[in-house]
Amino acid sequence: MKNFINDLVFGKSNKISGTIAIVVVALIALGCTCGKNFDLSNLQTDANSSQPSSNSNQKTTETTRATSDDELPANSELQALVKETTEDFAEAVENDDFSELYSKASSDFQSQYTEAEIKNVFKTFTEKKDVVSPILNKTSQVDAEFSPAPSLRTEKGLKILVTDGSFPTKPYEVKFEYEYIWRDGAWKLLKILVKM
Repeated sequence: MKNFINDLVFGKSNKISGTIAIVVVALIALGCTCGKNFDLSNLQTDANSSQPSSNSNQKTTETTRATSDDELPANSELQALVKETTEDFAEAVENDDFSELYSKASSDFQSQYTEAEIKNVFKTFTEKKDVVSPILNKTSQVDAEFSPAPSLRTEKGLKILVTDGSFPTKPYEVKFEYEYIWRDGAWKLLKILVKM
């Protein structure tokens, strides 16, 4: 098992190295287009509008703030937000079903990507879930280490929360780059990039 993980991570096999390279390129493309080159000019900005949930069994632990999008959330809120996103991602990988993660994402994210495209981007994770899932599941037991520090940026008049960092899991840490946009009184996923 240890050799398999080493081969998977350090690319002892050309097939595995090629697959990992394709995934990395796809993840970079997803991350780069999801938040940075995103045309937000035609999106609804009314914070009072809401979309009904299509899944009544959906988790209701969405991180919200009582104030506004003008302040950086407290560390405890940031931890809860990135842990929830990572847990949703881990569940999606484990079940090979990205519907819940996708439904909880911002409408901005959903207008840019289909659920099938997201599932395809993370195909390598689901194909290797026997190795990946146990590590992803450990993220709920440790705090994220942010690097650089979380920040807010304004893009086309909208606030975007940038959270990059890693979870110090063993044998490999889980690195993440998440961006969120303030929608309907909550921070909603705008960008997701996960590396191991």
